[in-house]
Amino acid sequence: MPFKFSSLKIKDVVLIQSVKFKDDRGFFEEVFKIPDFKNFGIDLTVKQINFSHSTKGVLRGLHYQLAPFAQAKLVRVIHGKIFDVAVDLRLGSETFGKWVGAELSSNGQNMLFIPEGFAHGFEVLSDEVDFEYYCSNIYSPEHERGILYNDSFLNIEWQTSNPKLSKKDLVYPTFEYAEHNFEYKL
Repeated sequence: MPFKFSSLKIKDVVLIQSVKFKDDRGFFEEVFKIPDFKNFGIDLTVKQINFSHSTKGVLRGLHYQLAPFAQAKLVRVIHGKIFDVAVDLRLGSETFGKWVGAELSSNGQNMLFIPEGFAHGFEVLSDEVDFEYYCSNIYSPEHERGILYNDSFLNIEWQTSNPKLSKKDLVYPTFEYAEHNFEYKL
């Protein structure tokens, strides 16, 4: 199997290690394979793929979309290194309001699966990063929401003390006032 799956502290968020098959020509790597993912319990139908390029110190997030346009995401770094974060917004979950983070890099051959019902954000740790998102639903501006990245309730341990943020990310509400409509499902 070309993947190693590891649940993080929030068990529904999964770190996925891929395998590079190398020879004197270069390498080959499988990024997504439905049967392997389903065998681990990840049922992801990709409806949209996004790509972003950012520079050191950029922080994007914390973003999510309300149901019925909620998005599960499989995220990976093509070039560079980031600290990636997922915040549980699922009412009834034992980890509601908790966050989990992982470093992702092009050298690490790792990806992160973030299910629906989570806010997502990342900060760039390398000089530049190219980042890909495989999303289970299409982007819907009317359903887009966010949470302030430095909310003291969440207390996320970002590594960048003075991040570069978009105007939109600067004015998102704190967790307490953020609109969400996700229910935890067993």
